[in-house]
Amino acid sequence: MNVSIVIPAYNEEAIIGQTVARIHSLYPDFETIVVDDGSTDSTAHKAREAGATVFQHPYNIGNGAAVKTGIRKASGDLIVLMDGDGQHDPADIARLLEESDHYDLVVGARSAGSQTSLGRRIANWCYNCLASYVAKFPIKDLTSGFRVFHKDTVLKYLYLFPNTFSYPTTSTLTYLRSGYTVKYIPIRQHKRVGKSKIKLMEDGAKFILIILRIATLFSPMRIFLPVSTFFLLTGLGRYMYTYWTSQHFTNMSALLLSVGIMVFLLGLVSEQITQMRYDRVE
Repeated sequence: MNVSIVIPAYNEEAIIGQTVARIHSLYPDFETIVVDDGSTDSTAHKAREAGATVFQHPYNIGNGAAVKTGIRKASGDLIVLMDGDGQHDPADIARLLEESDHYDLVVGARSAGSQTSLGRRIANWCYNCLASYVAKFPIKDLTSGFRVFHKDTVLKYLYLFPNTFSYPTTSTLTYLRSGYTVKYIPIRQHKRVGKSKIKLMEDGAKFILIILRIATLFSPMRIFLPVSTFFLLTGLGRYMYTYWTSQHFTNMSALLLSVGIMVFLLGLVSEQITQMRYDRVE
């Protein structure tokens, strides 16, 4: 079994060397790749010193971009992605690989208690609920960066991955939407070394936009249909009320019903575009 372990890293000099050394002690035959995403410290030097193959971006592009670089450069048939900040235990890699023969994507699912910030736990819970609704599949940890791909499969969808931190969300929904199998393995997350690159308050608006974009990208009718139904029922209710009280069909009723119909038709068009995109990939 040819396995490549890909670690995206940005200013992780405090822990990246220990992480690579730990991986080599547990899995000496696995390829270890560290993608330095334009770090301003000695991350690349520490990783190379510990024995990793290092690829460097000339400037910071994003966590997702580093992941894509690592996947393209990897020589293994199986690709393990893990964070370079010390949160993931390399010992769990073996547990994920055990399921890779039976599933197309295996993800390390963090327990609620291992996610340190209350705001982060609430945000991830919202993410998981919305994604489960969109995908019609119980998603236990949508944003976990600890996962195992089969290279020949993930390469087909790599162009869909964003350059930002939301690549775990995109990859999970892409696989589920395409009919591939996904397995969650419970893991315990350690406290990260250093400061998180994600700022909850500053990234709040981006977080909401990512949810809406991904939901409409992979299963448009799951979003458009409830909105359309709301406007249609509201318009119908408004018409019944005004007709009962004054025997009139008001402009507001017409507007609400029209909006409901238009949203439904937009959903149909979006669904066809989504299907055409996936047909092209296949």
